[in-house]
Amino acid sequence: MADLRVVFMGTPDFALPTLAALLAADGIDVVAVYTQPPRRAGRGWQLRRTPIHTAALAHDLPVHTPASLKYADVQVEFNTLGAEAVVVVAYGLILPGAVLGAPRLGCFNLHGSLLPRWRGAAPIQRAVMAGDQVTGVCVMAMDEGLDTGAVLLRAEQPIAADATAGGLHDQLAALGAPMMLEALRGVAGGRLTAQPQAEASVTYAKKIVKAEARIDWRRPAAELDCLIRGLSPVPGAWCEWQGARIKILLARPEDGGDAAAPGTILDHDMLIACGAGSLRLMRLQKPGKAAVATEDFQRGNPLQPGDRLE
Repeated sequence: MADLRVVFMGTPDFALPTLAALLAADGIDVVAVYTQPPRRAGRGWQLRRTPIHTAALAHDLPVHTPASLKYADVQVEFNTLGAEAVVVVAYGLILPGAVLGAPRLGCFNLHGSLLPRWRGAAPIQRAVMAGDQVTGVCVMAMDEGLDTGAVLLRAEQPIAADATAGGLHDQLAALGAPMMLEALRGVAGGRLTAQPQAEASVTYAKKIVKAEARIDWRRPAAELDCLIRGLSPVPGAWCEWQGARIKILLARPEDGGDAAAPGTILDHDMLIACGAGSLRLMRLQKPGKAAVATEDFQRGNPLQPGDRLE
């Protein structure tokens, strides 16, 4: 029996485990990779390939980087690949109907939430920011809606009390890779049937905007803990001290501190008063510097009890 011809579409690190699983699997032939075009970044403003672009080149795979899939010439080029299935993981571009309907088996997306909760751009961050205790991954059969396709497989992942979005990202990426293989083989063998999502339970994970990352110390410590962990390590929740920006990448809620003005440093170990309760800061970062534990940060930045973070 001939190998299943698969086109892979993905962009960031989250997609790497799934691509690796497909490349290592028997009976799967990844005939091409689609990823977003190289973009300028960093101090030198150099063009940088996406993580998936780099991985594809390392395996001598053909790489396509269209700015959009809506154009006729791009769709014609896609059709020449003869894909029987398309696997999509955090690609970042919309698949038009002409692409969705081309593969014999369909297009399949790995999404970092338990759909229909957290459809949209930032499901992992939003789950942590909302204080969810469990999340997971789904493999869905794609349609033209925003993460609205019927679900083939799902797996849960508990969210630990100290989990950051970065750590959860890695857990979910690893959890989803073998699921995608199982879904492809199940669909190809006629053993899987997709189940429609429950529309009454839909929530949306809108893109993170810069304004959300500034810490408002008037909020309860428990809420700020979720915010900090949900934005760690990128983009990083931040505050200011004497006009200098400080990112806070990890903290721990504690009782007490309610009598002090929000943002006040309560002790030498960076316990900060909040609107309700307090936060013990555990990992911080100054612009252009590496993230460090609080005790290392304090050696070069001696913030004192009574100082105020804004």
